[in-house]
Amino acid sequence: MHCLSSVPHSVRDDEISHDIYELLCLSFPTVKMLTVWVLVCAMMALTRAVALPEEKAKKDDQAETDLVKRTYYGCSSGWSRFNRRCFHFVPKPMTWAQAERNCRSMRGNLASVHSVQEYHKIQKLIMKATHGYKPTWIGGSDAQEENVWLWSDGTTFHYSHWCRGEPNNYFGWQNCIQINYGDQKCWDDLQCNRRLPSICAKKAQ
Repeated sequence: MHCLSSVPHSVRDDEISHDIYELLCLSFPTVKMLTVWVLVCAMMALTRAVALPEEKAKKDDQAETDLVKRTYYGCSSGWSRFNRRCFHFVPKPMTWAQAERNCRSMRGNLASVHSVQEYHKIQKLIMKATHGYKPTWIGGSDAQEENVWLWSDGTTFHYSHWCRGEPNNYFGWQNCIQINYGDQKCWDDLQCNRRLPSICAKKAQ
């Protein structure tokens, strides 16, 4: 429909000049287009305003789920709590130094052991993961001075579960502790460059 058809006939003939007719014809499409754009923008803004709370709710739910996983009993996912510490079995064979560095990358250390209950807890973790009592590194070492055993986490070395005749420093260079050794599944000193699985430990949060 021509734009002038929307202007009353009486106005066209008596009150509006030809120039004004042209102005009306030119401005009508522009005004209509602007009106359409305003409506589209308003609808998009409204849709976005509705979507934002839903997205925020989903992100909040995910963050809460992740927090629960990280702090389940004060331990990260994949770690098991006993008393005030978290323990984690690492199946990959590594040297003692590599295993210690790996534990530190997870904000822990190779496990120190302070009671028979802790030792049995560690053995259960190994059994659950491997279906056996595999020889495994813990954090004890006397590399600094022979027969002065220290834990890599700095705690006091007051409990031990050595096998009979151990530690014997066989060939003079056995400075790291493996557990689950022999029929008695006790402790043995071993060359630190041997590759074994390991147990990491860290404080529960």
